[in-house]
Amino acid sequence: MDQQTDVALNQLCEPALMVSMHGAIKLDHAGYRQMAEHGAMVVNSFELSDRQVMFPNDATAILAYHAKQVIAPRGKGAASEQEMNDTSTWVKTDHGWRCAMHTETPIDARASSNPGLA
Repeated sequence: MDQQTDVALNQLCEPALMVSMHGAIKLDHAGYRQMAEHGAMVVNSFELSDRQVMFPNDATAILAYHAKQVIAPRGKGAASEQEMNDTSTWVKTDHGWRCAMHTETPIDARASSNPGLA
C-alpha cells in the first residue's frame, strides 16, 4: 500500500508462489518488483480480520485471514472494494521469517450472505 517494494521483497522467499483469481504464478524478486511497481492495479487500503495461525513445526507458520481491500487502477480510475479469504505460508530462514506462498480466494457476495451456498 505504501509502495515500498524493497520492504515487501525482504519478506518474500525467492522464488515465492502466489495463487489468485488469475491463476498460480512463481515470482522471483525481479518479477515481484515488476508487478509491484508497474502492475495495472494498486492497493489503496486494507483491513484484515478473522486471523488464524498454526505452526506445523518450528520453522513453518500458516496464516489464514479475511481481507477487505480497496484497489484502483495505477494512475487514474475508479477504486473498487474486494473481499478475499487469504492464506500465507511462512518459513523461518537464516534471515528471519519469509513468505513462501500466498493465496487469495475472492468471496462471492451471494455465498457470504447465505452460508448454505457452496
